[in-house]
Amino acid sequence: MANHKATKKDARQSEKRRERNRYYGKTTRNAIRELLATTDKAVSAAELPKVISMIDKLAKRNVIHKNKASNIKSGLVKRLAAATA
Repeated sequence: MANHKATKKDARQSEKRRERNRYYGKTTRNAIRELLATTDKAVSAAELPKVISMIDKLAKRNVIHKNKASNIKSGLVKRLAAATA
């Protein structure tokens, strides 16, 4: 365990950040899962921008890499386009 005050504070901060990142990541994954499970075109078209925004925010916060965010978004758009075609 940390011995210095600053190191203890850093441990507390990193634990808070970890919990926050886990929450945002899990929330986004659930939103993606729900979007892919939707069969209605109108609902999925309305939800897609919200999910893409969530993914972009994860990349902005460095929870996921920006290239991974792009790959996820690309795959989502492809799957929804194929499902609606």
